[in-house]
Amino acid sequence: TMTSNTVKADENRSKRRKEMENEASESPQLSSLERPDLALSESLQSLYKPEALEKVLNDMNKEINNLLSKYAHILSERAAMDASYVEELEGILKEARIIENHLKQKRESLRHRFTVIANTLQS
Repeated sequence: TMTSNTVKADENRSKRRKEMENEASESPQLSSLERPDLALSESLQSLYKPEALEKVLNDMNKEINNLLSKYAHILSERAAMDASYVEELEGILKEARIIENHLKQKRESLRHRFTVIANTLQS
């Protein structure tokens, strides 16, 4: 009787499996809705494994280091640009001072000339 019981149980199991397969094929939306949950629970379970968690952390570290190096590169480029702007401004200021001095000298020489002319007209 034990063997016949196990055979019956096996038959029942296979019947149930077939019924479930039929249901699944009849309702494809349901089975596709169940799949993401399965995938999610599997990925959550794999996260609890220390090796997987370590891999995720390593990947995150790599990504963060990558972003930081990009940011540092951008900052150094910006600093170089700023330095070149400062140099350019200093050059412009030097030129402006030279022009200013030149104009002052011209003004002084013109003033001197006018005084000479005024003096010759007075006498």
